[in-house]
Amino acid sequence: MLVFKPYQIKNVTINNRLVLSPMCTYSASESGEATDWHLVHYGTRAMGRVGLILLEATAVEDRGRISNKDLGIWDDKHIAGLRKITDFVKAEGVKIGIQLAHAGRESFSPELVAPSPIPYRQDGRIPRELTASEIRQIAGSFALGAKRALDAGFEIVEIHAAHGYLIHEFLSPLSNTRTDGYGGELKARFRFLEEIIVAVREVWPSGNPLFVRVSAVDYHRSGVSLEDTIEICKWLRELGVDLIDVSSGGILPDPPPHIYPGYQVAFAEAIRNQAKIKTGAVGLIKTLDQAEEILGNQRADLVFIGRELLRNPYLIVNQNKEWMPAPYADAVND
Repeated sequence: MLVFKPYQIKNVTINNRLVLSPMCTYSASESGEATDWHLVHYGTRAMGRVGLILLEATAVEDRGRISNKDLGIWDDKHIAGLRKITDFVKAEGVKIGIQLAHAGRESFSPELVAPSPIPYRQDGRIPRELTASEIRQIAGSFALGAKRALDAGFEIVEIHAAHGYLIHEFLSPLSNTRTDGYGGELKARFRFLEEIIVAVREVWPSGNPLFVRVSAVDYHRSGVSLEDTIEICKWLRELGVDLIDVSSGGILPDPPPHIYPGYQVAFAEAIRNQAKIKTGAVGLIKTLDQAEEILGNQRADLVFIGRELLRNPYLIVNQNKEWMPAPYADAVND
């Protein structure tokens, strides 16, 4: 099966094509530090032999956390706990990356910031509009987060530009009504993400992959369209981004109109073919047969699985005993 084949991206070789999709676990200390819970959680998926683990959304600012139990990477104190996780995962022969994020107007913080003073929900708190200098400062915070990620042993960084969080808020005209250089036409709304990528690439080694998660569509006629996202991904390719993790929605509290197994795969396929960049497919992918169809028909380069790997962290080894960790393999042979 293709899903069991190694995949090389820059200097990183992933043992198989299955990725643990970044998912918030709300289990950090209140100061944003990783706990033993995270070590067990991610260590279990490593023992299950998933090819790549992407750590959950990890905030580059304290005010950028979704909840007060989110992981942080805005301070050097966060490095030690994250290093315990990367050391264990890599010892199991599994690659590990981290998703850097800022929640923007969806943060729990008393200080909500956003591109424009538009609340997430109609009856929600109104965020404060960021100044141009503050925007540049946050781009620098992403770069500092990437530097700490490197010090913590991560091999891949993913920038979270989806699901209605701060970067997506700049990209979408539903949440960005600015009239300066960060608002208006698509290229201007892209500027914040562009500045983040440029800043991160200054500290992130050229041989280590850089991913970006996008919401391909806003599910609203006045929001980001697939055509917009394809254009954005062309710009990201030119900036040196290696892979697009393709999700959808989140800028509005309404769910997608129709959800079904693999409902987002067509977005990954379109971006892969039209933007000429590697993609990861995600969205109710539950079986290795489903993953094999996506890879075999060249609809995406990697398959990201979320909830199914929560339910079944041994999805890989259950179907291919050769991937089973040695102590378990010995027990099977007894």
